[in-house]
This record gives sequence, structure tokens and C-alpha cells, in this order.
Amino acid sequence: MTPGPIDDYRASGFAGSVGVGERPAVLVIDLARAYTEDGSPLRAPVEDAVAACGRLVDAARGLGVPVVFTRVEYQIDPETGEVVDGGLFVRKIPSLRVFAAGSPLGELVDHPRPAPGETVVTKQYASAFSGTSLAATLTARRIDTLVICGLSTSGCVRATATDAIAHGFAPIVVADACGDRTAAIHDANLLDLQAKYADVVDLDAAIALFGDARPA
Repeated sequence: MTPGPIDDYRASGFAGSVGVGERPAVLVIDLARAYTEDGSPLRAPVEDAVAACGRLVDAARGLGVPVVFTRVEYQIDPETGEVVDGGLFVRKIPSLRVFAAGSPLGELVDHPRPAPGETVVTKQYASAFSGTSLAATLTARRIDTLVICGLSTSGCVRATATDAIAHGFAPIVVADACGDRTAAIHDANLLDLQAKYADVVDLDAAIALFGDARPA
């Protein structure tokens, strides 16, 4: 087999494995209609990734593995029309206004959707850990591994995976259950995640991880 970029990383001491703990949970990142509806400024070719997220979630639920969803929502000042809780992030990416409270584009897709009793984390920044109760929620349930899927690979998935390892949760990123605006951006970020911050696996391998999980 011809050596590839990941081999160059390994030769320099990168691309080890974070491994898998005993209590994984699936973390589904921002499956919003903003990424799937024509006419949205955030529209991206992510249908296959969304479908793979659905299969991952279905498998997790069938085996008693917890599933946590994230969503983005911003509050708008009714007098000025300005986003009041998006800070510099919305200034940098003005199209994030599609996630204003009440916007149809901020709603989650039809499948997968949160089931009754599943945790939904509302966030304003890329990482699901930034300014949220996610870490405390996971710790209280003794979760030690996050199987991460969703949108987008280079944005909220990547930011969440890097914060997960910093918070002591083993991040497992499911390559074909993540999506982005282009294949090149998607692939480059998966390569860097594998080299530095997470274990990157395909959907079948991720589902196989659930077999040894203890109910959380």
C-alpha cells in the first residue's frame, strides 16, 4: 500500500489512539434544516451524512446507548434586530442568523430527531462544550466516550471533538456520518482529527463499538 499523509503523521509520533471506554454516548451535532433546505445560506451536500447519523442513532437506541443532540439558537433584540448572544462568532459568520429563535431553518431534520427523554443541548458557539452544561451532564451519567456525528466536519464537529479530549472524554468521530460543504474540506479535517485529537472510524466500526458498552 502506498504511504499516505497519515503515515507521515505517524512517523512523527502523531496518530495514536484515544481508545474506547466502557460507557459511550452518541453526540449528534446540529442536524439543522439550515444545512439541508435549498435556499439556505448554509445549504451543503450532506444528505448521505444525515442518513448515516440516522442509522447510528437507531443502532445506539436499540442497544441502550445514550444519545445526545445539539442545536444552535440565537436570541434577537426586537428593537435593533441584532443577535444578542452570538458575540464575535455571528459577526464573523453573519449567515448564522438563520439560527435565530423561531426560524424554521434552525429546526432539526426529521430523522434522526431527539426522542422523549433524550438530552438536547442548545448552544451558541461551535463547540458543544462552550458555555453549556454538556460536560456536567455526561459526567453525571458516567459517560467516558463520545461517538460524534453531524454537521459540519470542519466546524462544530471538529470544535466539539477537540474540546471533548480536553475535557477527558474519548472522542470517536464517525467519518461517513459527518458532512461539510466540500469533500476536500471534510477529508482534510478528518485527517487532522485522526492525527491529533480523535479516533476516526466508519459507521460500521462505530456501531460495533456499542456491543461492549455498559448501559449508562
